Amino acid sequence: MKYIVLIFAVAFCMVSCNDWLDVRPDTEQKDHDQFSSVTGFFDALTGCYMTMANRDAYGERMTMSNVESLANLWAVSDDMTRLADKELAKHDYSKDNARDAIAKMYDKLFNVIAQANMIIKYADEQGDVFAQESMRKVVQGEAYAIRAYCQLDVLRLFGQMPQHAQKQVSLPYSFTTSVYEMPAYYDFNAYAELLKKDIANALDLLKDNDPLFEHTFTELNGSVNVSDNHLFFRQSRLNYWAVKALEARMLLYLGDKTGAYAAARAVIDAKDKNGNPVMTMSGRNDIALGHMAYPNECLFYISKHDLLDYATKLLIGGSKSNYGESNLAISKAMFDELYADLSVEYRGNRYSNCWGNAQTSMQAPYRTVMKYWWNDENEESGKYLNYQIIPMLRMSEVYLIAIETAPLTEANTLFKTYMEEHGVSSILVKDFTSTDEVRTFVLNEYRREFYAEGQMFYTYNAGARLLSSGMSSRQGETCMSCRCPRQNTIQTSNS
Repeated sequence: MKYIVLIFAVAFCMVSCNDWLDVRPDTEQKDHDQFSSVTGFFDALTGCYMTMANRDAYGERMTMSNVESLANLWAVSDDMTRLADKELAKHDYSKDNARDAIAKMYDKLFNVIAQANMIIKYADEQGDVFAQESMRKVVQGEAYAIRAYCQLDVLRLFGQMPQHAQKQVSLPYSFTTSVYEMPAYYDFNAYAELLKKDIANALDLLKDNDPLFEHTFTELNGSVNVSDNHLFFRQSRLNYWAVKALEARMLLYLGDKTGAYAAARAVIDAKDKNGNPVMTMSGRNDIALGHMAYPNECLFYISKHDLLDYATKLLIGGSKSNYGESNLAISKAMFDELYADLSVEYRGNRYSNCWGNAQTSMQAPYRTVMKYWWNDENEESGKYLNYQIIPMLRMSEVYLIAIETAPLTEANTLFKTYMEEHGVSSILVKDFTSTDEVRTFVLNEYRREFYAEGQMFYTYNAGARLLSSGMSSRQGETCMSCRCPRQNTIQTSNS
C-alpha cells in the first residue's frame, strides 16, 4: 500500500511539474492560480530545474556533447554519425545540424529563464501565501540564481570574448515571463552589471534564510527534520554557497580576479553550524566508492534518474565497451597529450580511475570518460543519489579559481591541498615559481578535471587566461565568440 501511495504521489507531482514546463500560459488567471499556494511556487521552481536537466540543456548538450565539441575535446572522424558534434568541432556553424544544436541550447536556456522570471514576479506580488518570509526569500533567491546561471552561459556561449574582444556583441538579458515577449539587448558591460545584480540579489535573499545556515548538507539529504520538505537536498538546488561559487566563476570570466578570489575563498573558508567546513573536495573518498561524478563535493548538481540509460550509450563507459561512430571518446594520442605536462607521480587518482578503455573493430584503443557510468548489476545501485547526477558547480573548480587568483605563496598552499585530494602526497608537490606557471597548470587542469561537464570552451574563451599562457586573444574569434586554441582546422563563418 505504501508503494501504491508513493506512485500516485509521484505521478501527481510529475503532472503538476510538467504543466509548469509550458511557459506560455493561456491567461493571466492561470498564472495567478499557479502561484496561489506555496506548492505552486515550489512546483514552478522544480520545473526550472527539470528544464535545466533536459538533454537539450545541461542534461547533455551543454555538459557532455555539443559544448565539449566546441572545445575540441572529443575525437572526430569522417565516419562519425553525430553530425552536430562533428560540425561544431570544426566550428562550421553554417551546417544544419550545428545550427539546430545551437538553437536548441539557446531555446532551453531562455525557457528556463522565462520560468524563473515568473517566480521572481509572483514572489513579489503573491508572496503572502508563504507562512514564513524566510521561505519566500529562499524561493525567490533560487529563482534569481537560476536566471543568473543561465544568463551567464548565454554570455559565455554566444557573447564576445571577455578580454580584448575584436567583435562587439549585444545579447538579450530577459526579464520577461513568456517566450513570446522580446527581451531587451545589452552590450557586454551592461550585461555584466545585470549578471552581478542578479547574483547579489540571490545572495542577499538566501543569506541566513537558506536552511544551510542551520543544517549541514548531509543533514539536509534526509537525516533531519526541516520546516518544509521542499527544503531538503540543497545540493540539487542553487543554495547560498553554490551561488557564491557561481559568483566566483562569473567574476573570473569577466576578468575580476580580485573579486573571484574573494568569492572562492569565502566558499573554502565557510563553516557549518558545527564549525566544520561547509564543503570540501571529496575525490579520494568518492572514487573509492565508485562515485565518479564526485557528488560529495558538488555545491550544485542536477538529478537525472535516466542518466545511465543515455550517458553510457553516448560516452560508453565500463570495462567491456566498444567504440563506434555514434560515441564520444578520445584517442590514445589525445589521452597521452592530456597528461603530457604532468610527471607520473603528479597524475593522481583521476588518471588511473576515471578513464576506461574502449576498442574499435580494428582494436585501436580509445579512452572513455567514466564519470557517468556505474555498475548497475545490483538492481538497487542505480537508485542511489550519488550516481544519478550531473555536476554543475564543484569544490575542485572553487579551488582552481582560488589557486589561479591568489598570491603565489597562498596559491602554493592551496595547490598542495588540491593535489592531496587528487591522490598526490604533499611531500611530492613542488611550489610554483611564477604566476604564469600557476595559470598554465590551471588551464591544463581544467581540461582534465571537467571533461564532460561543459566548462572548457568557456575557459578557452577567457582572454586574460589565454594571454597569461602566451596565447593570442585573437586566436580564432568566430561567431560564437572564439574557437578553441587547440583546434587544428580553422573554419570561420559569419554570425
